[in-house]
Amino acid sequence: MEKVRLSKLMASKGLCSRREADRYIEQGWVCVDGQPVSELGIKIYPSQTITLNHAAMTRQNQLVTILLNKPIGYVSGQPEPGYRPAAGLISAASRYHLDRSPLRFSLQHLKHLAPAGRLDIDSQGLLVLTQDGRIARQLIGEHSQIEKEYLVRVAGNLTVEGLALLNHGLQLDGRPLKPAKVSRLNRDQLQFVLREGKKRQIRRMCELVGLQVTGLKRVRIGRIRLADLPQGKWRYLGQEESFT
Repeated sequence: MEKVRLSKLMASKGLCSRREADRYIEQGWVCVDGQPVSELGIKIYPSQTITLNHAAMTRQNQLVTILLNKPIGYVSGQPEPGYRPAAGLISAASRYHLDRSPLRFSLQHLKHLAPAGRLDIDSQGLLVLTQDGRIARQLIGEHSQIEKEYLVRVAGNLTVEGLALLNHGLQLDGRPLKPAKVSRLNRDQLQFVLREGKKRQIRRMCELVGLQVTGLKRVRIGRIRLADLPQGKWRYLGQEESFT
């Protein structure tokens, strides 16, 4: 059995992200088989026991996750020339007034806050931004099975065969897509439920069956729904809430 880098193993076990793992190791907050380690890059056997000490667990409990109703015209990830990042919408003034979380907004909550999944500049709806690598891995990790639900307005004629292909049978970039759940809500609106998130996936899928997307809104990620969160407003993910 080959040894594996400790930070990589911690991320694969869902203990934290690799970046967080390196920080915890540097602080001496990680134990292997009961012994604290502080050497970055150390490798261990996958069968060895990894634990986090109280300081690391306290730190994890302080990490926040924010749910934002992203408007059209904002990029979900890194800023692009001429466009504003969605994270710039998060301030004390834009917090949803019905947010039930007892947390008080702090500028520290913006530090290391990153989107857990993309939402195109011309799409709107639920965007998750988190400081917690465990949640990011849960939503966008290689083996993530979390459903994302979208309401999609389209122009064009959708045939029975086209609807069947949207559910299963299409390829993007030379690779078959995972089975989806696509249903027609009315003449010009579809519901998509996906378990993956390739770049502009829904728009490209629709183009392959002769449809043009005229509007796209994400309304659910796992068990968390957009619900009545107003556009441009945000709230904290509650301690009692979970995507799974």
